[in-house]
Amino acid sequence: MIVYPAIDLRDGACVRLMHGRFDQVTRYDDDPVSRLAAFAAAGATWAHIVDLDGAEAGRAVQHALIGTLAAAVDIRIQSGGGVRSADDVQALLDAGVARVVVGSLAVSQPAIVTDWLARFGADRITLAIDVKADGDRWIPALKGWTEAAEVDLWAALDRYPPGLARHLLVTDVGRDGALTGPNTDLLAEIVRRRPDLKVQASGGVSQLSDLTAARAAGCDGAIVGRAIYEGRFTVGEAVAETA
Repeated sequence: MIVYPAIDLRDGACVRLMHGRFDQVTRYDDDPVSRLAAFAAAGATWAHIVDLDGAEAGRAVQHALIGTLAAAVDIRIQSGGGVRSADDVQALLDAGVARVVVGSLAVSQPAIVTDWLARFGADRITLAIDVKADGDRWIPALKGWTEAAEVDLWAALDRYPPGLARHLLVTDVGRDGALTGPNTDLLAEIVRRRPDLKVQASGGVSQLSDLTAARAAGCDGAIVGRAIYEGRFTVGEAVAETA
């Protein structure tokens, strides 16, 4: 399983949000290049980088900095935030990003994202669906988690039949940044229903056993953020745990 240490960029610094709320920001590091280099030195082969300013603004903001990071460190980068057009996807790929993360549009504009998958290739795009519990249903949260989709998670995934998409990142909003463990029941259900997708767990990882649990649920990868920044375990330990 791939460990994706995360860098969330806001005003050029590494931060983390609690439950995706922009009014609950913890600033961890003012030097994202050094942070990314440390991830690579510890054995990480991928990193997950989010343009939080772009996600909030609905347009690319930190793409120049993301390009600097991609050029400075020998590590594959998965990145998104503020991706709203094919030009945004192309710009990130041209900047050296290996895979572009597409969030709200993956749910709200599936026809557009389907075109991107055909144009850029399924290995260059990760569909990112953030969900909130609504009774026994999982509803995608859109536009910085401020709006709810009109369809549930399963209907959203049905718009991408097997063979079209390859990578899926799922975040349980209620666990994001909360260090309460990933939602392995939901992840296992996604893997069961959609074995064609390589699923990445996001939200809640707090200890090494959470990574083991995500792998046991069938996940191909896991995003790790706050647990690393707060020293609960190291990137090296996470990579060794999932090797």
